[in-house]
Amino acid sequence: MNPFNELTPILQSLRMSGMLATLEIRNRQALDQKLAPIEFLTLLLQDELARREQFKMQKRLRRAAFHSAKTIESFNFQATPNLNKMLINELMTCRFIKEFAPVLIAGPTGTGKSHLAQSIGHQAVRLGYEVFFSTQVQLTASMVRARLSGVHARRMKILKKMDLIILDDFGIKPLKSPQDEDLHELISDRYEKGSLIVTSNLAFEEWREAFAENKLLGAATVDRMLHGAYQIVLDGESYRKPRRQMDKQKKVEKE
Repeated sequence: MNPFNELTPILQSLRMSGMLATLEIRNRQALDQKLAPIEFLTLLLQDELARREQFKMQKRLRRAAFHSAKTIESFNFQATPNLNKMLINELMTCRFIKEFAPVLIAGPTGTGKSHLAQSIGHQAVRLGYEVFFSTQVQLTASMVRARLSGVHARRMKILKKMDLIILDDFGIKPLKSPQDEDLHELISDRYEKGSLIVTSNLAFEEWREAFAENKLLGAATVDRMLHGAYQIVLDGESYRKPRRQMDKQKKVEKE
């Protein structure tokens, strides 16, 4: 009798597909290396645990809703020579999440703000944190729809539970009511209780101007974002050069 025929439905019933996938390989390994039963079982359980952790990470990635698979390895540090790499390395540890500290990234269009923010976000997902990524326009629009459909409170509750929220392109459009109120509520709730990454084309001293109608609300919101925040300014050249210009530059570099 083939023992695999008996084990397969049992492992399937127990939803141990990771163990099932490597069962034959581990069995050969155990025979070749003369592993003790406990060693054989340990290897199988490690395979199952690895599969489950991978599955959880994929779910966190889907919930994060990143716009792209940006990583720190592909970030162009040469284009931003004044960037504090020690600070970036510290942020990649994600200790700032446990500190409930904001990370604010400002700079001109195309200098890699979103890339850097998503790189930190991806690292946070790998470390087991729940992350949510959105542009300001997308987030405020979704909250308006949530109000209309009667699920605003539930939507806000879900966002508040996130370990890290990444708000991209803050200030790209003026905030009007109730958008400014939604953003104020979210940021106020996270103040010293949850972490936040915000990117913007505006200089930090201009952030209050994003609140077009309620300057007082804007001042209160921005003050909470700035307090205790890690601040990064990207001042390099834009990544988004026209193709002809990029090809021409590469040709000059080769010559």
